[in-house]
Amino acid sequence: MKTSDYDIVVVGGGLAGLASAALLAHHGKKVALLERGKLGGRAMTIHMKGFHFNFGAHAIYGRDKSYLSVIEKELGLNVHWEDFKQLNAKYDMGEESVVIPSSMGGLLQTKLLKGKNKFRFAYHILFTTLGFEKGDPNLSIQEWIELHNLSPAVREMMLNLAATNFFSGDPDTIPSDIFFDYYRRLFKTNIPVSFIQGGWEVLINEFKRVITENGGDILEKTKITHLQTDETRVLSAETKRHRFTADQFVFAVPPEQLQALFINTSLKTELKRYTDYEPTYVMFYDVGLKKQINNDFTYIFDKNREMFITDISYYDMEAAPPGGQLLQAVAYLRDEQVNDPEAHQEIKQNLEAFYDKHYPGWRDHLAIPRASKKPVLQAVRWAMNQRGLPTHFSQIENAHFAGDWCDVHGQLSERSFASAYIVADAALNVNKPDNTSASH
Repeated sequence: MKTSDYDIVVVGGGLAGLASAALLAHHGKKVALLERGKLGGRAMTIHMKGFHFNFGAHAIYGRDKSYLSVIEKELGLNVHWEDFKQLNAKYDMGEESVVIPSSMGGLLQTKLLKGKNKFRFAYHILFTTLGFEKGDPNLSIQEWIELHNLSPAVREMMLNLAATNFFSGDPDTIPSDIFFDYYRRLFKTNIPVSFIQGGWEVLINEFKRVITENGGDILEKTKITHLQTDETRVLSAETKRHRFTADQFVFAVPPEQLQALFINTSLKTELKRYTDYEPTYVMFYDVGLKKQINNDFTYIFDKNREMFITDISYYDMEAAPPGGQLLQAVAYLRDEQVNDPEAHQEIKQNLEAFYDKHYPGWRDHLAIPRASKKPVLQAVRWAMNQRGLPTHFSQIENAHFAGDWCDVHGQLSERSFASAYIVADAALNVNKPDNTSASH
């Protein structure tokens, strides 16, 4: 069996694995990144008929306060952004559309709240932003609302925000501490949502560039089948024909794969609790149009039917060919709908009707549709009975864990970047006497 020795081996080439490998290589570590398939994991860009379709939620939330912003500056990534215009985000209220209050500016503009209710909601947002309102890990946001006896209008507004930003058809089950932590960061940001010009492909290629320019090795189609360990350390990660040894290991693969890899270690029991978690499932229905259909909004959300449309090409100038338009419709899937073909067909019809309502004539301009029935948007759906995986367990001192299933700040891809930054910092500082984890 061939043996290769590195300072740090990163297993998993999704966003978390790529980011952590790039950070480690940039700081002088000899790094190997091992990916069993293609780089990017659930984040990828597909080119079809001049359109760039992105799998996964490629919007970046609170970019100026995000770990990705820190990583971008630290690595000198060549990424261009287009920032979401918050007053162009609307709720579909049936007969009219109103501004979504994703910031104080949006709050002042929205018609969802009036008079005292707008003041009460602003009060809660202010206290959240200042850190006085933290929620309770033992209370869902629904239970927190009931405990504080909020007015029906403010309650509805908070649950609308939870559904919108947590991609949940059951927003009342979100832990209140997770809810307030997320909104504290979001309402403190000057850039609520941003899109990468060129989509995930650009960011993935930039991470690859940093890794290779700093002497790192990237091995695709390299499946780790088992680990060699002693009582407290991982000694090697192995394929059928190749052994990779290192001082430190970063595992950026989902909990069920971790359980299989660590089956003969002291982490077997610890990891088991995370393997049965439910992910966040959605249905994507993207349409590439030959001609643009303009609106006074670039995002429209229907709370009652739990779906929304984003004009991707408004923010990503490379997403559609000249004169064209790329729209993305997303519907939340409830547990009972995930494996139900009849439910999928009904939801697809509802999405088409949603397009009909807000982009009349889209069928006449259709160049290419792309429907994904039940992609995983986030590996862990944030609910009271589900908490993220720690980035480190004391039992195996040289193993670190990263991914959007980890217990770190943010939602969606931000959890991948946050965990990547934290584990890279821990691996870089493991032998220093004053080792402390990064905070942001």
